[in-house]
Amino acid sequence: MDLHYCMREALQEAGKARAEGEVPVGAIVVGRSHEILARGHNRCISSNDPTAHAEILAIRQAATILDNYRLQETTIVVTIEPCPMCMGAILNARLERLVFGALDPKFGAAGSIFNLADDERLHHRLEVISGIMEEECRQIMQDFFKKRR
Repeated sequence: MDLHYCMREALQEAGKARAEGEVPVGAIVVGRSHEILARGHNRCISSNDPTAHAEILAIRQAATILDNYRLQETTIVVTIEPCPMCMGAILNARLERLVFGALDPKFGAAGSIFNLADDERLHHRLEVISGIMEEECRQIMQDFFKKRR
């Protein structure tokens, strides 16, 4: 699986969020044959839904496409380290792998603040790969918040 290609696709989703005035986070779910199953970008503001994070939307779409709430043998690629809510969804959906670009020192739940992927008290474990196109992923967030201040 070409992780840089996948992250570029997630960054395109983040760009859609930015264009809609949403926090620019993008996610894709990749299937076992390395095909993109689902895409998502933040839509919390436009949908008045605090759970409408990119990861949640991509997971919902992938579950519908696969007709299964278990997304075993799939990978989620996200521009920013998932928050606790999204990590909970990733773990509950039983994704095999999480790939993300930049760390989130304020809300990160895959190593920054919490490390839910490695918590032995939880039933599911997943592989975590971080730092893919980290600078690009960090920059889109920093630019967004600089313009808002």
